[in-house]
Amino acid sequence: MATNSDDLPGSANVIKAWEEFVEEQAYPVPHVKAKSDYRNYDNPARDTVREFYRENHRHQTYDFVRRKREEFLRLDRRQMSIFEALDYLNTLVDDSDPDIDLDQLQHLLQTAEAIRKDGHEDWFVLTGLIHDLGKVLCLYGEPQWAVVGDTFPVGCRFSSRIIYSEFFADNPDQSDPILCQQLGVYQQNCGLRQVLMSWGHDEYLYHVLKDHLPEPALYMIRYHSFYAWHREGEYDWLCDEHDRAMLPWVRKFNPYDLYSKSPDPPDWKELRPFYSELLKKYLPEKLAF
Repeated sequence: MATNSDDLPGSANVIKAWEEFVEEQAYPVPHVKAKSDYRNYDNPARDTVREFYRENHRHQTYDFVRRKREEFLRLDRRQMSIFEALDYLNTLVDDSDPDIDLDQLQHLLQTAEAIRKDGHEDWFVLTGLIHDLGKVLCLYGEPQWAVVGDTFPVGCRFSSRIIYSEFFADNPDQSDPILCQQLGVYQQNCGLRQVLMSWGHDEYLYHVLKDHLPEPALYMIRYHSFYAWHREGEYDWLCDEHDRAMLPWVRKFNPYDLYSKSPDPPDWKELRPFYSELLKKYLPEKLAF
């Protein structure tokens, strides 16, 4: 698998294949819905997902995450507006998508519009629009296994409930006498805020936005790919009461992220004024990325 994200068509292949895998195989829709309603990929695309997770699980070590946090969380690379970030995400479209021609913006719009249709708070709607903007990490040449995919704690034993957990056999932390323990470097019920998560767009965007949005929104952004926690019930031994209070919000967000896709995309030109005002309410014109 090519890991240089400067090759945007290849990067888009991996992102789209991973999203389809999450929808249809890893976490299928919890109600009857025709599979044809979702984007379908042939076997090579699914093989790409396996290879993506092989690389992800091999390289997402405790030391790797600490290095990436040091490298990126100074947030000193560029100033961007949300609209500039959205424009960039549209360069990640894969023109060979075999089913519905939906770009990253359309996924975000459909997520946000589904949340709005159900009458949720305006910050919840905004979260739907911006939750994947951390994928701008691709701007800096990050490999796809360090941008997307399920997230999980590092610095402690990897749960067997993580997708493709067998690939952790190649992760050096597995043989570390401390990092292979259930708690690893952490204390019982220390709280997820004290835990280092695998590096990717979720953690990165949380740090970009952490001073601007309500706490439930920040949990949705930071942990929406932490399926071992919010879907499989793992890692409660690291959680404190604040995490448990926020968990229902993450679970409330997840169906909109996975199952709001439709072949009838929203009209961005028509909706942009609404979202422009919503962005002004919560966020500055430019953010540090």
